[in-house]
Order: sequence, then C-alpha cells, then structure tokens
Amino acid sequence: MLNLISEAAAEQATLSLVSIDPGTIVFTLINTLIIFLIFRIFLFKPVCKILDKRKEMAAAEISDAQKAKESAEKTEQEYLAKLADAKSEAAEIVKAATLRAQAREDEIISEANTKAAEIRAKAEESIERDKQRAVNEIKDEISAMVIMAASKVVEKEISQQENEELISGFLAEVGSAK
Repeated sequence: MLNLISEAAAEQATLSLVSIDPGTIVFTLINTLIIFLIFRIFLFKPVCKILDKRKEMAAAEISDAQKAKESAEKTEQEYLAKLADAKSEAAEIVKAATLRAQAREDEIISEANTKAAEIRAKAEESIERDKQRAVNEIKDEISAMVIMAASKVVEKEISQQENEELISGFLAEVGSAK
C-alpha cells in the first residue's frame, strides 16, 4: 500500500509540475511583487543612497584634488617669481657692492696720489731749502775768504809774485779747513 500511495503521490506531483494552476500563478506573482517591493525598499534605495553618497564623495575628492593641484601650481608660480626676484635682487646687490668697491678703490687711489704729491712737494721744498742753505753757506765762506784775503792784502803791500803766493796759500788753507 505504501507503494500505491507513493506512486499516487508521484503521479500527482508529476501532474502538478506540468499543470498550470491559476492560484499558484497569482500566489507566485504576489510573492514576486512582495519580494520586489522588499528589495526595492530595503535594498535598492539604501544601496542607491550609498552609491550616490559615494559618488558625491568621489566628486568632492576629485574637486579637492583639483583645487590642491591648482594651489600647488599657484604656489610653484609664486615660488618661481620670488626666486627670480631674489636672483635679480642678488644681482643688484652684487652690482651695488661692486660700484661701492670701485668708488672706494678710486677714493683710495686719489688719497694715495694726493699724499704722494704732498710728499713730493715737501721733498722738493726740503731740497730747495737745503740748496738755499748750501748756497748761503758757500756765500758766507766766500765772504769770509774775501775778507781774509782783503785783510792780508791790506796788511802789506805785495808784488805780483807775492799776490800769487798769497792766493795759493789762502786756497791751501781753505782746502785744509774743509
């Protein structure tokens, strides 16, 4: 009997699989609609919200990255401009220092030339004074010799020969006095 029941159940199962039952179709459609609504409410909308948020976050990150890139480029341009300004300022400082050094060099050379001219003038003055002193000393000596010679001539009346002897003796005295 069991055999018969199981055969009957098997036949009925075979018939139900192949047969179209409107109740089952409606029940299956309602089940599918309910599952669709449940997926729509509990799965599709939250997943779409998460995807939208993620899309917004990605767009914000891309925007931030673009802003950071623009800021970096702007900073780089400012840096390059400041570097160029610094280079030109350094060149101006070097040029100004060179001009100051050249001016100082010219000033030192001018001072040296002035001092050299003063030293030369003092040396020429000293030479002129020494020359004048020597000339005055020679004049004094000549005057003294003339006075000595004149006093000897006045002391005695001399002949031509005595005059020559007197001059020779006088010259010998003057030569030995030096």
